[in-house]
Amino acid sequence: MIFVTVGTHEQPFDRLIKELDTLIEKKVITETVIAQIGYCNYKPKNIEWYKFLSYQEMHNFTKEARVVITHGGPASFILPLQYNKIPIVVPRKAEFNEHINNHQVEFVKLIERKLNNLIPIYDVEDLGEKIRNYNKLTNLMSERSFSNNKNFNKQFKNVIDDLFKGVSK
Repeated sequence: MIFVTVGTHEQPFDRLIKELDTLIEKKVITETVIAQIGYCNYKPKNIEWYKFLSYQEMHNFTKEARVVITHGGPASFILPLQYNKIPIVVPRKAEFNEHINNHQVEFVKLIERKLNNLIPIYDVEDLGEKIRNYNKLTNLMSERSFSNNKNFNKQFKNVIDDLFKGVSK
């Protein structure tokens, strides 16, 4: 099963949900896809979807999923990491009116560079290939020690501290 979350930001993330629906239609994805679609205007035809899920439901779907796909919000992509799953992360982009700016793109690039414990997708047309090769990609990544929560939290704190250096309190 593939679990998808677009978070709770009030701008729709139709681009991601439409691409997943298309990948299912084209049989690129053959397993069940369950999605939390938030404020999307597009209603998927081939996906079991919910506008919003409870905290416990998010955890349950994340635990059960073989693949977790999230938007670029840190809370969303940290959740699968807590279950030792490498998320596929598709940041929202301002050019598609998915967010007010491109901070998700910049943040995902920073985490990719500093921690390299997620699979970023900057062009949704790359999503099918990443899903097809997910096991191969994650096997290569799991050779690194990303799954230790304490180590991850320390590295994540260092990244955040670096971001706010020089910002007065």
